[in-house]
Amino acid sequence: MKKMMPWLITILLSITLIAIVAIFLFRTMFSDPAEEAANSEPVEIEVLSADERVEVTSELKDFQRNLLDPEYVVRMSFAFQLDSKKTKEEFDKLLEIEIKPIVSRTLADMKAEELNGSAGEDAIESKLLTLINPVLPDGKLVKVEITNFIITEI
Repeated sequence: MKKMMPWLITILLSITLIAIVAIFLFRTMFSDPAEEAANSEPVEIEVLSADERVEVTSELKDFQRNLLDPEYVVRMSFAFQLDSKKTKEEFDKLLEIEIKPIVSRTLADMKAEELNGSAGEDAIESKLLTLINPVLPDGKLVKVEITNFIITEI
């Protein structure tokens, strides 16, 4: 029995470790993002006056791009709200060389069906928010809004 004791302990430890890893992987792979968002603390949004909002908002007007489906062209205008005037100035400098290519690549990978409805617009806005924020050297992009949106079949 004394010779088997180390083997039994090793087997029990390995089973325990395998179970812990399996539970961890199960939770990470099958977690629901909506449930996580509901359980997280609410984000406080700073309410800005109209003048303050205009000072920190940059626009990209009449952006045209063909979609993944070559029969459709989209024409969109965006309003990008940033967290400060300094960030807006930096954003405006990067608009042509960094921001437009990000918007172009994002729209190039989408089909017309994916853009339909408010869910499609929300998907574009959130995707642009997550793709543009890492590009900004200082500050952050707070909000992306679509101000004009037209899909045309060629």
